[in-house]
Amino acid sequence: MTAKQKIKAQQIYLILAALFIASLVTSNLIFQKFFYWYPIDLAIFDVKLFEISVGLLPYPLTFLITDILSEIYGKKKANQVVIAGIFASFFSLGIIYIAMEVPAINWSPVNDNTFTQVFGATPLAVFASMMAYLFAQFIDIRVYHFWKKFTNGKHLWLRNNFSTFTSQFIDTLTVLLLLCSFEIIAWDKFLGLLMSGVLFKIVIAALDTPLLYGCVYLFRKAFNLEVGEELATFDS
Repeated sequence: MTAKQKIKAQQIYLILAALFIASLVTSNLIFQKFFYWYPIDLAIFDVKLFEISVGLLPYPLTFLITDILSEIYGKKKANQVVIAGIFASFFSLGIIYIAMEVPAINWSPVNDNTFTQVFGATPLAVFASMMAYLFAQFIDIRVYHFWKKFTNGKHLWLRNNFSTFTSQFIDTLTVLLLLCSFEIIAWDKFLGLLMSGVLFKIVIAALDTPLLYGCVYLFRKAFNLEVGEELATFDS
């Protein structure tokens, strides 16, 4: 790898890491708003199928990015971004704690009650999200590399979808169990949100497969990589 290619690889890695962290932190901050992600009021056994949190909108991007990092930069670099996301989330949690303790002045557009209503559940949500995130992301990376090794670097769609389907189900199940246990969300919403979240993430995972193929193609072309080859000299 040339010096110019190393600089380019580092710049792209930083951009992907920044997008990953921004998506993760944002998903934790906005999770309390819910909407229908498909405009049909469909229910099975009194369970609505298309109700999800807006926090799920940026979250699938984190799994696409870790798949790109796993494919091009390798398992170690993908894990480093996951760990950085954990630190960023807990750092944002600390800022929110401080912001809630500081009293609003009388002309503040957002008073203490409004701020607490919007962000008051965020600390518990961040904790729940991080527990789910730890399980899901590390499982995603491990399953991805298992299938990459098993198929000798071929069948990119297989490892992308299998790793994402598995990790997204674990993520959704874990975070909902914790949020319901903390009484942030009522238990009668659990099954509907679980089914809706998993279904949404499966659809997004299937749709992002062409994006992954496109990104991997551009990386291989830019850095002259063979199928299954990683940027082994990225740190050297």
